[in-house]
Amino acid sequence: MRLLLDTHILLWTIAESRKLSAAARALIGEPDNELTFSAVNLWEVAIKTGRGRDDFRIDVSSLRRQLFDNGYAELAMSGAHPAGLMSLPPIHKDPFDRMLVAQAMIEGLTLLTADPVVAKYPGDIRLA
Repeated sequence: MRLLLDTHILLWTIAESRKLSAAARALIGEPDNELTFSAVNLWEVAIKTGRGRDDFRIDVSSLRRQLFDNGYAELAMSGAHPAGLMSLPPIHKDPFDRMLVAQAMIEGLTLLTADPVVAKYPGDIRLA
């Protein structure tokens, strides 16, 4: 399975946080699963770090390097991704979450999230 991690799941995984559910740990730890992060994840972290959010005090360059060092694949943005937003129902207002949903749908990835609102979108989304 090709997993795209929602930003909070990505950060919890890197930090080895107790917030990460057993189900998420199992999916992430499964050797046959391909773990993917998006440029959108890094963009969200950079913006929220720049706004001074305590839960986002992360150096984006170091985070990216750490993800590559741990075998994650990087998903770049393409013009098809924002175009995919047009087909999404107005379930969630967060632009980062909406873009991750669109990317997962367009690229045929499974989005792994802990956000029950994001999990309401159509497509292959796993709530963990």
